[in-house]
Amino acid sequence: MKHYDQSYFDHWYRNPRHRIGSRADLERSVALAVALAEGVLGRAIESVLDVGAGEGRWQPVLQRLRPGSRYAGVEPSEWAVRRWGRRRNLRQGDLLTLAELGLEGPFDLVVCADVLHYLPTAVLRRGLGALARQVGGVAFCPLFTVEDEIDGDREEFQRRRASTYRRCFAEAGLIAVGMHGWTTTTVAASLARLERQ
Repeated sequence: MKHYDQSYFDHWYRNPRHRIGSRADLERSVALAVALAEGVLGRAIESVLDVGAGEGRWQPVLQRLRPGSRYAGVEPSEWAVRRWGRRRNLRQGDLLTLAELGLEGPFDLVVCADVLHYLPTAVLRRGLGALARQVGGVAFCPLFTVEDEIDGDREEFQRRRASTYRRCFAEAGLIAVGMHGWTTTTVAASLARLERQ
């Protein structure tokens, strides 16, 4: 089992030989997620939930992009929450404990980046159900499938097909809106047919 301690974050986020994604990559991902959520909602986002937030790297980028928006990060790593929790509004938890955390949802944008492809299938299904209950606009869930070239941490990677993920998202009541974005059936009802898949 992986330990998300300081050495893990140093290895994947700060070591030039292993680092996944640059600052510019992060800023593009945040901008994409915000634009997608705002396009679906037809207004500026006001609230963001980041599940599996790590060190909360999305928080400062979001604050620059949408000052005044409310950010809550949920992260299982004791180290990350101890180090960044107060400054970036992180609390300890995971997908399966969302209902117990007293979150003020639903959220305009729910981020779950590079998390789902590490979860066993039973946990994935239960976790997506919990995540869907927090979605008031768009869930942005970038992940890799067995059909993709994987970049980064391969330990505990679950080799699933894209069709398996689509089925799991659908079981949770989430509808694809493209570019790793998902929304609820209620929100999707206001979208044109080609805006949803």
